[in-house]
Amino acid sequence: MKSRSTLAAWLGGLDSSRLARVLGARRDAMAPPQPRSVGELADRLQRPGSVALALPRLALPHLQVAEALAALRAPASRDALAEQLGAADGEGARELDLVLEALADQALVWPDGTGKLRMAGPLRQAWDAPLGLDAPLEELLTGTTSDELRGMLAALGVTPAGTKAQRLAALVAHHSDPERVASVVAKAPAEARKLLERRAEGVAGQPRFVVSGALGPGREPGERWALDRGLLIQDRHRYGPARMPAEVARALRGPGRHAPFEPAPPSARLTPVAPREVDSEASAAATAFVTRAVSVLSACSTTAPARLKSGGIGARELARIGKAAQADDAVVRLALETAYAAGLLERDGDRVAPTEAYDAWAELEPPEQFAVLLQAWRNLPLTPAQARDGDNKALPALLAAPPCDGCLQARDGLLAAAARLPAGQGTTVTSDLGPLIAWHRPFAHSSSSDGPPFATVIREAEILGVLARGALSAFGVQLEAGDTEGLDLECRRLLPSAAATARIGADLTAVVTGTPSARLLSLLDSVADRETSSTASVWRFSAGSVRRALDAGRGPEAITADLAAVAAGPLPQPLSYLITDTARGHGRVRVAPAACVLHGDEPALLAELAAHRRLARLGLRQLAPTVLVSGSPLDVTVTALRAEGYAPVAETAEGTVRIEKTRPRRAAAPVPSPRRSGARGSGRNAGTGVARTAAAVDPDILADRLLKAPPTCPDPAPFDGGPAFATDTEEIVAGWAKRLPYSDVRQLAHAIDTGEPVTVEYVATSGNRTVRTLSRLVLDPPYLDAWCHLRDDERVFTLSRIHGVMGVAPG
Repeated sequence: MKSRSTLAAWLGGLDSSRLARVLGARRDAMAPPQPRSVGELADRLQRPGSVALALPRLALPHLQVAEALAALRAPASRDALAEQLGAADGEGARELDLVLEALADQALVWPDGTGKLRMAGPLRQAWDAPLGLDAPLEELLTGTTSDELRGMLAALGVTPAGTKAQRLAALVAHHSDPERVASVVAKAPAEARKLLERRAEGVAGQPRFVVSGALGPGREPGERWALDRGLLIQDRHRYGPARMPAEVARALRGPGRHAPFEPAPPSARLTPVAPREVDSEASAAATAFVTRAVSVLSACSTTAPARLKSGGIGARELARIGKAAQADDAVVRLALETAYAAGLLERDGDRVAPTEAYDAWAELEPPEQFAVLLQAWRNLPLTPAQARDGDNKALPALLAAPPCDGCLQARDGLLAAAARLPAGQGTTVTSDLGPLIAWHRPFAHSSSSDGPPFATVIREAEILGVLARGALSAFGVQLEAGDTEGLDLECRRLLPSAAATARIGADLTAVVTGTPSARLLSLLDSVADRETSSTASVWRFSAGSVRRALDAGRGPEAITADLAAVAAGPLPQPLSYLITDTARGHGRVRVAPAACVLHGDEPALLAELAAHRRLARLGLRQLAPTVLVSGSPLDVTVTALRAEGYAPVAETAEGTVRIEKTRPRRAAAPVPSPRRSGARGSGRNAGTGVARTAAAVDPDILADRLLKAPPTCPDPAPFDGGPAFATDTEEIVAGWAKRLPYSDVRQLAHAIDTGEPVTVEYVATSGNRTVRTLSRLVLDPPYLDAWCHLRDDERVFTLSRIHGVMGVAPG
């Protein structure tokens, strides 16, 4: 409560622009319903879940300062912190002030008005032993008897005082004097001295067992001597090695020992690079990716990829898609994962099929298509191009694995590191970005089991054009800023519109430069076979490909007219001859169902079929000069005839030509998924079935309103004459979820009433605590029905077991 009140007082003393900075950095605290006062805002900022969201976004020096402050048992003075970090003056002092300013902007560390620095309670709990230091002596001696304290003082040569409190104070005073501790340890037996020096470095001893306070068999040499003098303390309430008080560890480390503090990022080898060069390379990479992504998803539309029994799309299907799209494995995985996150693909039974949203996406121009996929990549809680796990086993794509926050932080770190390179400079070797990513985001996960750190995420950025010539491209700048509108503008600036024409040559090829439009792609895929797919894609016409179009019910005149409409010049004569010759032979033989009947106008051709050796397995018999009967089904007969170079057409039972055109498989709208919503909420997923998040809140407006409001607002207490609940839902939730403070009740009730997602801390009947994001909430007291993102399924929750609530950050 003390920390909460000091934070509220500090927040209330800020000016509007500074408070807006805090709100902008901790956007989850603005989740609706918006806080009514700085007191409620302080409550939200101190929630463990909120601090847990902020912690991974801190750079290395911010974490180092926070850990040092935690080791000092905040509140502590800035001077004490600077002394511990070795940053008392000069450049180090200036860097420390900058880091403290950044931590204050996150409301994680703030001045309390008395010259002390305070920190959020959950942040302090992030370290079990900050800087390798255990608890202070006084805390470790809780429960120690007066006689035990007297014995420790006597062993140290200190005259024991009369009362327990006096003895405890005398022992704490002794151990707080580094010179006295060093003097005692200097006279210790060799084994005890080595043990204490090793423990002071933060190396834990071996576990042991204690029975009724007696020494267990695992006691280390020299440990008894240290225990007798309070240099080590045995915890009576848990098994394990004896613990070293923080005062003793500090004394043994010596006055010159400082906590680590690295305010400057690692150096990287740089080379000059012009913005136009970055734009050019980024444009080429983005164009190539979106072209291949269109091909990948088109291949999925033609034949929905099968899922493995264990889940995901396996290596065989990935290879098939890659061959059809002329794309390597990394591009196929990137296209599939980003499309799934954007709601363009969905699991459909034992397959993964495009959704109706894919059809709308396929009609967009390449810049718009790319923006959708790029924004999805920005928020992906995984590293799509990672093809193998830590054991070097192949990983399926679209595997329903738990979200990886470290993967998201790796992407954040890459954007942050590249954004802070000097203007006009790029890294000579992109692997130099690895240490920079680790500095900017220490919690980032490097998916590279071998090779340079973060090589996979760097490679993804290069494939997408986010990183070009070792520098952040215009795409990356907008992604790092979180500017969706700016990203759309840069995509339109750097990516060409879809190509609507093709160069059709006399060698029976069609070449399309850039990304083909949906209409051109569909036409060429239907009448030709794709050979290459890149910044320039090539299709080849053949008798088989033209026959495929004829089988789909298109006449030779329609094929010729459609190709002429998209050709950059007149159709070459060889292609016209190919279409005409193929059409002339098409349908000369007709196969009707019966089981089945073949008929045609040319007796010689029918006799040829009846006498064909390789067609003997069909059991063909001639009933008349122009009629054959087959002992095999219609489809088998048609396939066999085509395999031998004939071009039959199938008929319906009514005698009309059967059109061989299949409707693409489409999956139902995607179910809300944490892999789709990511950690931020995309805004690109509207209309694709992704859980709806709250509209963006302007931090400046909210800051003004909070500073004008009373510092605290009274909680509802209608039975005591206080204010009433704002809604009936609030009153119902408060009646059942009695562990929740009113600020949490407000957010949960708001999520129920509006259908917006919410994050809860839930304690199961087993006692296990989990943090879950819920959407589609339905109140059914004493229960809550909701879609659980953790379990990816509908679940029923008991309201009384919800112990904490946190809104999902606005976009």
